Amino acid sequence: MRDPHGNPGPGTGGDGRGCAQADGDARRQQEALEVKMLLIRHKFLVLSGKGGVGKSTVAVNLASALASAGRRVGLLDVDLHGPSVPGLLGLDYTPQPGRAGGIAPAKVTDNLWAMSIQFFLPADDDAVIWRGPRKYSAIREMLSAVDWGHLDCLVVDAPPGTGDEALALVELLGSGTGAIVVSTPQRVAVSDVRKALAFCATLELPVLGVIENMSGFVCPHCGETTDVFLSGGAEAMAADLGVPFLGRIPMDPAVVQAGERGVPHVVACAGSPTAEAFANAIQPLLRMTERPVHGTHSVTADPAAAVDQGASGER
Repeated sequence: MRDPHGNPGPGTGGDGRGCAQADGDARRQQEALEVKMLLIRHKFLVLSGKGGVGKSTVAVNLASALASAGRRVGLLDVDLHGPSVPGLLGLDYTPQPGRAGGIAPAKVTDNLWAMSIQFFLPADDDAVIWRGPRKYSAIREMLSAVDWGHLDCLVVDAPPGTGDEALALVELLGSGTGAIVVSTPQRVAVSDVRKALAFCATLELPVLGVIENMSGFVCPHCGETTDVFLSGGAEAMAADLGVPFLGRIPMDPAVVQAGERGVPHVVACAGSPTAEAFANAIQPLLRMTERPVHGTHSVTADPAAAVDQGASGER
């Protein structure tokens, strides 16, 4: 696993270097990380208390909806053991050198770029079998090495739970970071989301909102909604804990079909009730990321501009 400059890829390590050189690399990565994070106005950390709630699908569609609304958006997939973003976006990308000496993200649209740990694995079916310190190193390398350039926001698809990876992301992303917590409506999922919200409170991570995913099944024939997983559980929990509620996303077969084709639902089915639900959910995020009239991010370089168009990972 190597980056486009021939160096070991994220989390590779084990190359026989001495401690002094490794410490020097860590300092350089930290310096590069701080510079890159300064170029990103907002970081949206998409969390879930458990797996299986559709977190990655929500992250992809939120990022796509924000980009469709005119924001410059990066989408970072650090779900190390189950990266889903490349499949959901239809990306087959080999990391290329960026214009700032790092790694160019895959270009999805004119104002949406993506990066995933999946791009560094030798084969799609390879498993990531790492302990905590190696995970931390991989996440730090990905954040410090990718040449995003100026972004209005970076949407980060985090692994489920409140373990090493989530803790590392909160520490490394720094200021301007807020959490978007995804749940399904039923009690067992909401219970785990309460733990995710307690995690945010303990780390003083602002909660931007809760999204209730799979909130009712939309029949593809008659359009009637049936509460397969109940509905309203995450909304009631958000009200009980005093955190913002961003909205309900229905269980829609069209979302699955779009993901299978590698196209975000908000693009494939723009104007549908489910796409409108995503559009409503991002309204507070749009207000946050609105650019100042004389802002410094209105004219910026394309982070993937140095990459040959044929290798950019576009659909």
